[in-house]
Amino acid sequence: MSLGAYDEQEHERRERKNSTVDLSEADTRSNYHGSVEFDSGESAEALLDQFHEISDE
Repeated sequence: MSLGAYDEQEHERRERKNSTVDLSEADTRSNYHGSVEFDSGESAEALLDQFHEISDE
């Protein structure tokens, strides 16, 4: 078989391998408790002014 030739058996083997999922006992979801806060910060105009100041330097 030349380099780059299509190998149907290899393709089927990889499909079988990728279609099975092996779950172990360690594969459990973690529960996280807490809160998330978002700081909206300055206005868009203030941010654009700051960007222009930085880009001019």
